[in-house]
Amino acid sequence: MNKTDQAISTRKGEELNTGKIEAFLKDSLPYQKGKISLKQFPGGHSNLTYLVRIGKEELILRRPPIGRKAKSAHDMKREYTILGALHEVFPWCPTPVVYTEDESILGCPFYLMERIKGIVIRKDLPEGITFSPDQARALNENMVDVHVALHSIDYKKVGLENFGKPEGYIKRQVEGWSERYCQARTPDAPDCEDIMAWIHENMPPDPGRAAIIHNDFKLDNMVVDANDPTKIIGVLDWEMATIGDPIMDVGNILAYHVEKNDPPDLQMMRFMPEPIEFAMNRKEQIDLYAKKSGQSFDDINFYYCFGLFRLAVIAQQIYYRYYHGQTSDQRFQMMIVGVQILERAAKRTIDQGFR
Repeated sequence: MNKTDQAISTRKGEELNTGKIEAFLKDSLPYQKGKISLKQFPGGHSNLTYLVRIGKEELILRRPPIGRKAKSAHDMKREYTILGALHEVFPWCPTPVVYTEDESILGCPFYLMERIKGIVIRKDLPEGITFSPDQARALNENMVDVHVALHSIDYKKVGLENFGKPEGYIKRQVEGWSERYCQARTPDAPDCEDIMAWIHENMPPDPGRAAIIHNDFKLDNMVVDANDPTKIIGVLDWEMATIGDPIMDVGNILAYHVEKNDPPDLQMMRFMPEPIEFAMNRKEQIDLYAKKSGQSFDDINFYYCFGLFRLAVIAQQIYYRYYHGQTSDQRFQMMIVGVQILERAAKRTIDQGFR
């Protein structure tokens, strides 16, 4: 049984011109030999990811999604740049291969990187994979270790001192994601005005700390070892990475985390496998992160609430493309339900605090 993440036929409307890609690679890669084939990975809701086979070689191609895009999102050059800076100092980072801004090939900038072959765990565990409670906890702990390792990198030493503006990062995030939500709001979406007002009023002062942050650090953006699924061997999807407050990054991952005692609606919209008894809960995750990093979580209510709201904005931006007919991907139709659930979760956090 093949448990590794498998590419399938490309979705309708997201096909690529294989002939143009082949011509580009012949000019760009000295080692490629053999016929080119192209398939698409089924996961992900943002940038599109394809498997390119050149004879026995396998590469990953990343390009922006079809349709309306947030102003600063889907920047292929940024994603390629951070891979180039990190892959030698952060062993979980894929090696970038080639990038182009020539839109005559695919109609957009794109890049190729190495394929890290392993298992990507999505909403449900792959067939043939099971986790004991201890294994689930070990995977949680390893995720925290990798996250702390990322935030511990000296971003100036790896040439990323101009990759972001850490001063005023929290304020820009609050204002930027609020604006994105207003721009992507559809008639059937909640207005979220009370949530936006609360995060504006409760944002902590500039903490003065800065690190490389992934901004979408979650289980299905990781590759685990096929022989030991508790071992993380790759971190993917760096499109939103920047320099900023690392606790914002932690708040984002907590927003994806679903626990056994969470309300039924939050359980329904889980992105990860069903919670396993004795796997780490949100409180245990931040306690372990604090112990390993030395960071404090005095303003966790804000960070968690913002993480939930930000996730709602991402879901709404995806749903916007479906609502306006810019994509026929049927996965996007139910994103509006996720927005509504996340709105309720953010309001619970405002009313009841971090749980």
